Amino acid sequence: MRGAARVGFCTNPVRLVGASATFGSETGEERARFSSADQPDHVLFTRCGNRRAQRCASCSHEYKGDTWHMIMAGAAGGMKGVPNSVAAHPMVFLTLTAPSFGAVHGASCARAKPCAHGRRPECATGHGGGSPELGDAICPDCYDYEGHVVWQYFASELWRRFTIQLRRELARVLGMSQREASTLVRPQFAKVAEFQKRGAVHFHAIVRLDGVDSDDAFPAPDDRMTTAHLTQAIRQAARAVRYQPPSLPSGRLPKVLRWGRQIDVKPIVRSEGLDGRLSDRAVAAYIAKYATKATEDLDAGASPRPHLVRLRDIAEQIGVAAEPHSPYVLLERWSRMLGFRGHFSTKSRRYSVTLGSLRDARHQWRLDRIAAAADRELDGAESESVLVIGSWSYAGMGWTSQGDKALAIEAARAAREWRDSRRTKRTDGGEHVC
Repeated sequence: MRGAARVGFCTNPVRLVGASATFGSETGEERARFSSADQPDHVLFTRCGNRRAQRCASCSHEYKGDTWHMIMAGAAGGMKGVPNSVAAHPMVFLTLTAPSFGAVHGASCARAKPCAHGRRPECATGHGGGSPELGDAICPDCYDYEGHVVWQYFASELWRRFTIQLRRELARVLGMSQREASTLVRPQFAKVAEFQKRGAVHFHAIVRLDGVDSDDAFPAPDDRMTTAHLTQAIRQAARAVRYQPPSLPSGRLPKVLRWGRQIDVKPIVRSEGLDGRLSDRAVAAYIAKYATKATEDLDAGASPRPHLVRLRDIAEQIGVAAEPHSPYVLLERWSRMLGFRGHFSTKSRRYSVTLGSLRDARHQWRLDRIAAAADRELDGAESESVLVIGSWSYAGMGWTSQGDKALAIEAARAAREWRDSRRTKRTDGGEHVC
C-alpha cells in the first residue's frame, strides 16, 4: 500500500531498476544509498503520466487538475502567478466545428430528404443520446469519407491560419493598420479538441485580449479594445480562413478546407454576479474536462461502428498509397485517431502558466518535504548540501501482480471519491476549490 501511495495509486506505473547514492557536497561522505534491489518487487515504480482515464484513472485525474489550474489561471487570475487583473480583459468562449461531409443520423435525421441513391433514414423519430446509430452516415455512398479524413489531417493547420487571420481582423475592426494594432493588443488562447459522434473534431477555446508590454507578462489591453471587438473579429476570421490541401496520392485535389457553419462565441464574465451568463470557472472546468475526455469517447482503433471503421480504413489507405515525399505519408500513423494529428490541448505562450511549471512546482514541493524530514532527523545539527548520483534503466510497465493492480485501482477510486466529497462540502460552504 505504501508503494502504491508513493506513485499516487497509478494503474500502470513505470518500472525502473538501478540505484542512487547521496553524498555530502563538502565532505564527500556518503549519506544514504537507495537501490531497487532492496524493494519488495526489486524495482522502483514511478507514475505513467497517461492522461487517458481508460489507461490510468489516477494520472488522468491529476492531468485534469493541472489543466484546470492552467485554464483557470488564465481566465480568472489570482493563482499560479497570474494576476487578478486578467479577469477584466475582453474574453470569450469559442467553439469551431467541422463542415458537413454528408448527412448523419441525429436528432432531426427523420426529416432528411432522400439522397441521390434514393436512401433516406428509416428512423421514424430522432435518436436519443444513447442510440448506437447516432453520428453514422445515413448513406455511406454519399458521405465524403476521404474529405472528412483530409479535413481532420489538416485541422491544426486550419487553426494556425485562424489565429493569424484573427490578428488581421482585429486590426480591421479597430480601424488600425496591422502594425499599429500589434503594438496595442495581443490575442491569447487556450484550446482543446473534442471528437463529435460523427468522428469529426471540433475545437473549444478561451480567447483573451492582452496588451503589449515587455515588462508585464499579463498587461491590460487598451481601453478601446472591447469584448464586442473580439467577438466580431473572431467571426470574421473564422469565415475568412481557407486552406487548399495538396493533391491526394490518387491525384484527386481535395476541396478547399474551411470551418463549419456552427461558430459559437460567448462572452466570459467573472464568477461573481453571473445573472445567467457564462462564468470563467464554468468554462475552465468544461475545457479541463475535455482535455482528458477527448479520446475517451472515441477509440476509433477499437470501435465496432462501421462509420468509424471506414474512416480509419480510408486514412490507412491514403497513407499507404502516399509516396515518401508526400505530405500524406504519415497519415497511416494517425488512422486510429481518424486522421487527426494535432494536440488535444494547446495554449498560446503567454496565456498562463504551463503544465510543465505545475509539475515542477509539485516536484519541488515533494523535495522540500524530504528536505524538511532530513532536517528533523539532524535534530538541530548543522546541515550540509547534498549531491545525488544515480543510474536508472527502464524495466517495463505495470504492477508485477494482479493483486497489486487491483489494490492501486481501488485505492485510487476511494481517494478520488474522498477528494470529490471534500470539494463538494467546501463548495456548499461558500469556498470554491478544485
